[in-house]
Amino acid sequence: MTETTHMQTPPPGDGAKPRTPEYRLAANALRGLRQDLFHDAFAYRPLPRMRVDGPLTRRLPGRLREYVVWTPHAVIAMSAVITLLMATVDSGDAALLLGPLAVLPILLSMLRPVGAFWLSMAATPVSQVFGNTYDGYPWLPASFACHLTVLTVVALRTRPRTAAYLWAVTAAYGFVAEVAFGPASYYGDDTAPMLVFSALVLLVVAVWHTRREARQEVTAQQTVTAQERSKRTLLEERTTIARELHDVVAHHMSVVAIQAEAAPYRVENPPPELERAFATIRENAVAALTELRRVLGVVRAEDYEAPDAPQPTLADLHALLANVRDTGLSVDKTVTGAVRELPPGVELSAYRIVQEALSNTLRHAPGASARVEIGYVLGGLGLRIVNGPPPARALLKPSPGAGHGITGMRERVSMLNGEMTAVPTDDGGYEVTVFLPVALASEGEA
Repeated sequence: MTETTHMQTPPPGDGAKPRTPEYRLAANALRGLRQDLFHDAFAYRPLPRMRVDGPLTRRLPGRLREYVVWTPHAVIAMSAVITLLMATVDSGDAALLLGPLAVLPILLSMLRPVGAFWLSMAATPVSQVFGNTYDGYPWLPASFACHLTVLTVVALRTRPRTAAYLWAVTAAYGFVAEVAFGPASYYGDDTAPMLVFSALVLLVVAVWHTRREARQEVTAQQTVTAQERSKRTLLEERTTIARELHDVVAHHMSVVAIQAEAAPYRVENPPPELERAFATIRENAVAALTELRRVLGVVRAEDYEAPDAPQPTLADLHALLANVRDTGLSVDKTVTGAVRELPPGVELSAYRIVQEALSNTLRHAPGASARVEIGYVLGGLGLRIVNGPPPARALLKPSPGAGHGITGMRERVSMLNGEMTAVPTDDGGYEVTVFLPVALASEGEA
């Protein structure tokens, strides 16, 4: 028996010599240099107007703020004017050429920042040819101011990596100009001052960029955290509502199961079809109750303990108000309309809404008075809980809250397809108004 051996041929790229870290670093640097300084170098990127939502600018009059937004443009234009004056001093006939060469790169930095840098680099040797070499080399005073201004503006408008490339190109030009093309004698060496001043400016700009990015990241993180906290609060409130309503639903399902089991014994000689129907009803009720308890186990917290007493209703409000009055809150209760028994879910939600509204009064307006109004109307139940402003010399100070109470009330109202408003009053208090619809008996039977 012949045994065949299959040998895999490695792909052509696998046999290549691996690149060293130094090579990869240099390749990435060249790739970044090409991307930042050559790709779309003359792309149109106008300088945006300044924002006026800062701590100082937002206090300015509206008419003045319309002009303040142009502050960056005005500063750059003023720098161009100063550079123009430097170019025309002691330039003689060359002023007509040196002036535009010193001004155009600065003005172009407001529209095409990277292109302005290259224009400044190109204008520097031209100015040197037609200017006085003894004034400075390889930068004349006006070219020095122009290039430093352009470097600053471009660094502000781009990222720190681009600014580092600009500085490196500037250093390379200064080195080549002095070593290869420097004149035999000239006064001063402008390369070292240019590199030092530009390095200090770019360092300050890099710190500013880093601080701004850190502030933006913190702001974004705070926004995400606030959204997550809001979602978590909403889930917690819904879980609490689900736990409380479990007792109400479980009670009804238990009653259905018991009545379905006892119903056949209330009739003499019930037909087999009726017994099977009641048995099916009881089995379905028990199964639904089992599933309900299983779902509750999923949303129940580890430290949750099932209440021993039944869930409260509006009939228990007198005990709630008595406890609130013991804490020092003066609260009155008014009931209008024909008092009647409402569905357990509505009774429980109404009780919890009143409880939370009074708790908010205790936290945010200690020492104030409150009033609870309950209205039994034809289409449902109306609630109005309003409190006055806290007294000026209250013994207790208001404690800030996270807004969980309002969220919980809105969830209960939304669950019952009701309506709710929670707004401050004109006298400095707070008012919560709720309407919970309740179907009429004839509608439910229909």
